[in-house]
Order: sequence, then structure tokens, then C-alpha cells
Amino acid sequence: MSVHTLHKRQPASNEAPRLEVVPNLVRDLGGITHLLTCGSVDDGKSTLIGRLLWDASDLYEDQRENVRKSGRKAAGTDLPDFSMLLDGLVAEREQGITIDIAWKYFDTPTRRFVVIDSPGHEQYTRNMASGASHADVAIVLVDARSGVKRQTKRHTAILDLVGVKHVVLAVNKMDLVGWSEDVFRKIEADFRTLCWKFNFWDATAVPLSAVFGDNVTAQSGNMPWYTGPTLIQHLEKTPSRVSEAGSVFRFPVQTVLRDGKDFRGLAGTVTSGSIKVGDEVIDTLSNASGKVVRIATMDGDIPSASAGQAVALQLDVDIDVSRGAVLSTREMLPVAAQTVEARFVWLSEDAFSPSAGYLLRTSTDLIPISNIEVKALLDLETMASRPARSCGANDIAIAKISLGRAAAIDVFTETPETGTLLLVDSVTGATMAGGIATAVSAKAEEPAEGHFVLKRDMLANGLNRDLSMSSKDREEFMRRANEVAIILRAAGIAVAIEPPPPVDDGMDPGL
Repeated sequence: MSVHTLHKRQPASNEAPRLEVVPNLVRDLGGITHLLTCGSVDDGKSTLIGRLLWDASDLYEDQRENVRKSGRKAAGTDLPDFSMLLDGLVAEREQGITIDIAWKYFDTPTRRFVVIDSPGHEQYTRNMASGASHADVAIVLVDARSGVKRQTKRHTAILDLVGVKHVVLAVNKMDLVGWSEDVFRKIEADFRTLCWKFNFWDATAVPLSAVFGDNVTAQSGNMPWYTGPTLIQHLEKTPSRVSEAGSVFRFPVQTVLRDGKDFRGLAGTVTSGSIKVGDEVIDTLSNASGKVVRIATMDGDIPSASAGQAVALQLDVDIDVSRGAVLSTREMLPVAAQTVEARFVWLSEDAFSPSAGYLLRTSTDLIPISNIEVKALLDLETMASRPARSCGANDIAIAKISLGRAAAIDVFTETPETGTLLLVDSVTGATMAGGIATAVSAKAEEPAEGHFVLKRDMLANGLNRDLSMSSKDREEFMRRANEVAIILRAAGIAVAIEPPPPVDDGMDPGL
């Protein structure tokens, strides 16, 4: 039996699964899949997920009755409007679209699914990107009548950007093109061409009808030419991000824990690889190292920890690290990056400004930026990059970022967990862009004449000496610093602001 995969082929079962409810929706890292649906507006995302929920019987009877009694029908049919199960916001109900991210759950006998229904409209790309960052697998929907469109390309590029490795092309509304194999093959080929430009591990195409249920959870009798798996059969085989986490050990420190006696634990989540008692770990920036003597959790001590586990590591020596440090093994250190080349999607309605103040956020670190240079934008028609010096909302940009200090960063394709980046506004903390590191260098760019970094100790001991480290005063700290930076930038001086440290990172609040 052939499976219509775009990158690789794998066997499939002839038997469509019988969906039954698993009563306990407790997250199990080995058996849960975060599933994103995306595509252009009106391609049927909410209808498809509603159909999955309906067929899975993972609904209370009063929910089913509400759908039946509403009188809403799927267009051109006497079937219920399954999208009612997803469209929760009043504005969405009025417009018949999805604006915010909607989260739903359903279970099969072998897998638990968290479904993320994302907006299709271009102006809600930010919401879609946010949802994609949580996904193990993405369903990219296209209308069989229109095929791959500009917004389909944008969403596919963003999926690659945030590290989604498994993609399913759901060619929906096959009933409206007479269940035509030729139509499906043409769309499949177009999507194959698109996917070769990205880093997906596999991409599978499934022809279906969300309204009638063909190839959603049961094999379609209307498309005998398709002998691949149903949508749910394919999704059940997709591994989660946690199960695919790399073998390189990375441990971003979130905080330092003390019990007032002799315990000092470096707390955080193992983002990739594993660690065990007796292993040596090293801080990338300070080169300080120690041997793990205890791995503590909320449920007691454990001999080892792997990707996805939140733990506190006690070392045989107290090394001087705090929030933002990344522990690794000596054999596979991340780069102490001074310069980062990145691809990102601009999420803010406020366009990029070279004179604005931005910070780079990694998993637990917040790093001052001395300069950002936009190099190019991705052309969604040709999928090629074209030279540019600025970017705005929903643009996918290529940029070079010079940091105000070194930070532990990996190239995303090598270690995704520590190669994911956010650009945030230095004053408001608002997220401006999200992206990935495509190259990192320990060599700093030659600073421009007049380059200056406003160090936090300089600010704390002078301009901000009257402030505490309360949340309110921290905002005032950054507001004052940004006012100074605005004046210096107006004079042609490149300025980066080092933010105040987090309250709970074990550092002296006076720094």
C-alpha cells in the first residue's frame, strides 16, 4: 500500500482506527501530540478539528445536542456545522472565522492529542506563529479548488522557522472537485516543490473532506485511487518533539535554589540530551565546571534526567552561575556567541527600526543587542530572498545581530532547543519577532565608532540608585535607561542596554 509522502514513504495499516475516549487527560510525554492546524482562511480548519472531535466521541452529549439544535449546517449539506466546536470567541462567531488560538483535546486508543487551531487571516499571523511554537506536527489545509496559496506558503515557512519537523498537507473539500485524483496530484506536487526549500523531516499529503469525514478517521469510498493512511492513522505515528530531542546535553538555568543549609541547586529543564549523577557539567561563558552529585525533583531524587524533565542539579562545587547560563558537557559546548545570523518572522504591528532598543531572549536569558542589520526578506511568491533593510508585520526576514555581551546559543538545525530566539522591546518587554539562529560566531563584529553599552551596574549605581528590584521599579529602570539611549542614538551613537537581572536568579539585587 503506498503512502503519498512528499519526502519519504512508509507502510500503513488498512484498518481505520476506532476512536475511543481515554478518560484521563494527564500529559504523558511519551504519548501526547501537540497538533496545529493552519492554512488560508475558509479552508476548513475548524471544521476538520470539529469533525475529529465529533468522531472521537470525546464530547459530552449536551455538546452534541447543542450542535444539533443550533440549526447551523455545513454549507450545502444537511450535516451539522462541526466548526461550532472550535469557534469560541464572540467576534469569531459573528465573522465565521478563527481569530485567536483555540485549544481542544481528543484521544485515540494509542495517542492523546492537544489540538491548536490557528487563524488563517494574514493579520493574525502572530497568533499562528505562537501556536506553531508548541506543535509536534502541523496540518496545512488547502482548499482543493484553489490549491497552494500565498498564505499557505507563509504558514509553511513559519512552521519551518519555529522547528516543526512533521507536516501533513490536508487537501480538503475534495467533494467539491468531484473527488478528482488529478486535482490532488497537482496540489501534492506544488507542495512538494515548496517543502524542498525547508527542513521538514517528512511531509505527507492526504485528500479528504472534513464535512463528510472522508479520510479523516475512516477510509474514503469516494476516492478508491488513494490507498494511503487516513489523517488520524498518520497522526498517531508522528513522534513528539520531546521524544525527538537531540542527544547533545543542554540545561538552561532558570534559577538558583537554596534551602538555607547546605543545598544549592541549579534549577531548570533539560531541553536536550541527558545527565546523570557523576557527570561533569560546564558553564559555557565562565568555563566553570562541577560534577553532579544530586539530581532533585519535586518527587524526590533521581539518578538521571533527560529532555523535558524539570530538575535541580547540585554540584560538588558552587560555580558562579545564575539565570541565563547554559550548562552542557565539555565535549559538546554551545558557542559563546557575540554575533548571530538569524531568520525571523516580524510579529509586531510596529515596523523594525534600527534606532529602537531591542533585547534578544533565549530560553532563560535576556541579552542586550548593540546592533541589528536586516539583510533580506523572504519573497513568498518565489520563496527566494531579496535584499532589504527593514521589515514589517508578518515579514520573514534574514538579519545579523550583534550582541552587547556573549550568550550561549546553538545553530537551530543542530540543537533547536537552544537555537530559538525572540526579539523583545527593551522598554515594554513586548515580543517583536520570533526566529532561529542560522549561524553563530564567538567573534564580535567590529564596533561602529561611538558604540556604547549601558551596563546595568553603571545604571544601578548612578541613574537608578534610588530604585529597588521590585517589578514596578524594574520597569522604571528600563524606562530611564531607554531615555538615555534615545538621546545617545540621536547623536549617532550605537547603544545597547543591559537589562536588570531577574529577582529570583540568586544574584545580588544591587547589581
